[in-house]
Amino acid sequence: MTKIVFLDRGTFAPEIDLVRPDIDHDWVEHAATSPEQIVDRLQGATVAITNKVPIRAETLAQLPDLKMISVAATGFDVIDVPACRDHGVVVSNVRGYAANTVPEHTFALIFALRRAIAAYADDVVAGNWQEAGQFCFHTHAIKDLNGSTLGIFGEGNLGQSVAHIARALGMTVLFAAHKGVDGLGPLYTPFDEVLERSDVITLHCPLMPGTRNMLASAEFRKMKRQPLIINTARGGLVDEADLVAALDEGLVGGIGFDVLTTEPPAPDHPLMQAADRPNVIITPHIAWASFEAQTECWRQTVDHVNAFFGGQAKNLVT
Repeated sequence: MTKIVFLDRGTFAPEIDLVRPDIDHDWVEHAATSPEQIVDRLQGATVAITNKVPIRAETLAQLPDLKMISVAATGFDVIDVPACRDHGVVVSNVRGYAANTVPEHTFALIFALRRAIAAYADDVVAGNWQEAGQFCFHTHAIKDLNGSTLGIFGEGNLGQSVAHIARALGMTVLFAAHKGVDGLGPLYTPFDEVLERSDVITLHCPLMPGTRNMLASAEFRKMKRQPLIINTARGGLVDEADLVAALDEGLVGGIGFDVLTTEPPAPDHPLMQAADRPNVIITPHIAWASFEAQTECWRQTVDHVNAFFGGQAKNLVT
């Protein structure tokens, strides 16, 4: 019987109904899988389902029965795609499922920071309102989004959805040209100009060699308006140690990060050293994870398994 193994079911919330593939199969799922457990757990499996558990060349060489990997995510950097090609293993990923959840989370972070929501909530818990002795008090600056400028790095579906919300709020939207690339057309504003003009910068691009640490000390020093920096895309797009230094110097006004280079972070991670500041919000990689988005993500994941066994594999990663 066909064996299908889901390596990291714990990446989906317990309330998400994991509908099984239509084919006759033996289903095995694990809440989490460590690197040293991968080969053993995939022995005899025809299909592996993974969200973040990596499958590399040395692993594939030990799994002759594996024919298909269904990635329960859009990002597929955890999969050695060329090695899969060499071993005849089909790889599919999900697409378009986060068109609402990620932009909404992005603006939740922007609103919370721009209006100091978390900082004021902490002040109330600490008793500062009561001590003020009046109907309000002013310990953190509040700024409107209307009339401000949003710099978007990444012009795909998520970047476009964020831009749609921003324009509805009366913001000026700038799509940043790719770093070091000219002549991309009228949609784009030069990279350095976006750094200089933006009140809020939000990242919606993939992590690749050309985007790794694309915001670091040199870029922070070009930011004229002490912008908020929002990252709901990938850890590694920003040099995190440089970012904390920029916070210390007042080069940026605050940060809202849902993704980090190491997840979960160690206590000595640079951003964890700044996590208790009033202008810092870190969420645990859950921008993608609305109930609706998780349900759609899983629907596509299983659909790709069904399509593969139906002889019409789709959403192939090449």
